Amino acid sequence: MRFGWIVLLLLSFPVLEAIGIFWAASAIGVWVLLWLLLAAVAGIALIRFERVAWGARLLFSVQSGAFPLSALFASGRILLAGGLLVFPGFLSDAIALVLLLIPGTWSNRRADPLRPANDDLSSGQASSPWREDANAAPKTIDGEFKREPDDLLR
Repeated sequence: MRFGWIVLLLLSFPVLEAIGIFWAASAIGVWVLLWLLLAAVAGIALIRFERVAWGARLLFSVQSGAFPLSALFASGRILLAGGLLVFPGFLSDAIALVLLLIPGTWSNRRADPLRPANDDLSSGQASSPWREDANAAPKTIDGEFKREPDDLLR
């Protein structure tokens, strides 16, 4: 009986969406159709973009040393929001907007040590590429290397 409320909520969701659409259509008229069409186009665009971007997001999180499951959750959240935008109704659009506005996806990632933009930055200080700071020492290590044949590495 615990799951009866969840089933009832899932079955009543399309009914609530239809009631909301009819109520809004009686209040503002044809603009509801435009809103639903634009929301569906935005949802399809989100899904198509995220279908391409999830691999790069996962690869970047692995390369930067972050936990890759957070990148998967972020992609799943965006895909779910796109699906809710495609589903017609104002309640699903509001839920999708909340899902899209959840912070924390990219804010707490570590700096990528392989990017040249992070090369000469001291901790907590941003430097400009056109301004030379005489006191800042570059963090690049110069050296020589010798490539070994593959046979010696096995």
